[in-house]
Amino acid sequence: MFKTAIMHNRPHIFVMTATPLPRRLAMTLYGDLDISTIDQLPIGRKPIITRHMRDAQRIQLFSLIEKEIEKGRQVYIVYPLIEESATMDYKDLMDGYESIARRFPQLHLSICHGKMKSSNKDYEMRRFIKGETNIMIATTVIEVGVNVPNASVMVIESAERFGLSQLHQLRGRVGRGSEQSYCFLVTGMRLTSEAKARMQTLVSSNDGFKIAETDLKLRGPGDLMGTQQSGALDLIISDLATDGEILNLARNAATNLLKKDPLLRAPENQILKKHINSFNENVVNWSKIS
Repeated sequence: MFKTAIMHNRPHIFVMTATPLPRRLAMTLYGDLDISTIDQLPIGRKPIITRHMRDAQRIQLFSLIEKEIEKGRQVYIVYPLIEESATMDYKDLMDGYESIARRFPQLHLSICHGKMKSSNKDYEMRRFIKGETNIMIATTVIEVGVNVPNASVMVIESAERFGLSQLHQLRGRVGRGSEQSYCFLVTGMRLTSEAKARMQTLVSSNDGFKIAETDLKLRGPGDLMGTQQSGALDLIISDLATDGEILNLARNAATNLLKKDPLLRAPENQILKKHINSFNENVVNWSKIS
């Protein structure tokens, strides 16, 4: 009996992520996904210290980078653009590479971006992994699948350009060894209220789930029945970003009811059954859920 019960409770799909996208998090509130969280670091690792710095603090930032490299550590510097844009006022990789080369002429640099051939990107990554270069200057191509335990500093230029999930993923490239690691979010002076909220969230927390909850509040849950990962969901009464507690209570109540009466045959459930049957069988109107 026990084994059979376990078999019936086994999920068909197992999703793992450091930061659930807003739509995925919203699906957990609707009961479409159950959640298990791992909130402990691997043995020997330390929480990453995250700081928000302005362009005007670049001298201080370079000094911190220099100190870490003197300890034998390595550094990532990530840019949102490869080349200067006429329409977007963000830091770009090519200009950044020249600036870093002038500031640290004695150091060995790697460069990695999406316009490079795969063989060239792999070559630069191998050099960095082997410790042949001190600083990896890159775009978000290093966001996933990169493991360099000796890298202890992540600098994200024009950090206001990135979403919370992407910032957290980039931060996760460091902190993979036993030494203290740092993430510096570098922005301009003028930030929108939403950009300020993103920076404050990253500085105050390393918890991917809390970061995802803030992302849901800022960006909205997207289309639960489609592919849109974020955006406003036009509900009549409830708000997925702020009403999580009552939605969980409703979900648990629905789960308990269906355990007792899965086909809604009990007399006290006939009104509910009639209401459900009145829906179009193939269309769920999420805007009517409140």
